[in-house]
Amino acid sequence: MADGKDGLVTAWAFDGAGAARRIGWPEIRASHLPGIAFTWVHLRLIPHGHQPWLVEESGIDPRVIDSLIADETRPRCALYESGAFLNLRGINLLPYSLPDEMHSLRIWVEPNRIVSIHKRPLSAVADLDDAFARGRAPRTPGEFVADTSMRLVERMDTVVNTLAEQADELEELAISEHLSSLSPKVSEVRRIAIILRRYIAPQREALNHFSLEDADWLASRDRHRLREAADRVTRFAEELDSIRDRAAVIYDQLVERRAEQMNRSMLLLAVVTAVFAPLTLITGLLGMNVGGIPEATDPTGFWGITAFVIALGVALTLLIRWLRVV
Repeated sequence: MADGKDGLVTAWAFDGAGAARRIGWPEIRASHLPGIAFTWVHLRLIPHGHQPWLVEESGIDPRVIDSLIADETRPRCALYESGAFLNLRGINLLPYSLPDEMHSLRIWVEPNRIVSIHKRPLSAVADLDDAFARGRAPRTPGEFVADTSMRLVERMDTVVNTLAEQADELEELAISEHLSSLSPKVSEVRRIAIILRRYIAPQREALNHFSLEDADWLASRDRHRLREAADRVTRFAEELDSIRDRAAVIYDQLVERRAEQMNRSMLLLAVVTAVFAPLTLITGLLGMNVGGIPEATDPTGFWGITAFVIALGVALTLLIRWLRVV
């Protein structure tokens, strides 16, 4: 795959019989290629830049071009007389990519041409390019879109299952793990589930809508695969809802444990205060530098007062135990 300054990432020509060959700009600009059923041109979105071929030479409807180069997009599908526009989101499994990073893949499908564009590289697109190089090419544009959708869904499956396993581990650790080390993990799992759910849920409707396209290049087998991808996306959305709810329950349990620990600490502090407050009052009164202090002239007065204070402390402690305060 080459990513030049002109925005071209990769381009292929398909003969409709399962074979494909890589092409460049001369073949892309050609109006007709002998023995070729359809072509695929994949571009990189140039930030704040100009897509010269897409805007000036592709002949695509300007409304579709605006959708292809939009900065922020949500999964959706739009059907036109000349083709269909499909915007999907995919999870990257490339090195140094985060599990909650869902990048958009915008696809314009015509009977004889597919034009797609991404803002950030997607591992699913790299897999497609590698599969075509190994001789595993689609026969129709509908098969291409179905294959692309399934590859995107498979990567979602990996991330969602990993997230579910993390939620299972957190539920087990919620009882024994230290609260300060567990709370950030729970918050991170819930945050990722919310972000993924935001983009995965609309993708189901986009795939279902695209499967309704009434075109010769979309066979019944391709429609079935698209519906299967939509069903799997539905399951992912439900699983993410479950993960989000489980994370909320775990967090509530942590809050309850933290509140219980705080209540026990406050109760212990109150008990200590109840025992030592009278003793502090007595010793404070006896320590005043004024006349009339009892036992002030008695040589054994200190030990008598000490014994009295100790006895009073023991009595207060026994009283609290008898009242079952702690």
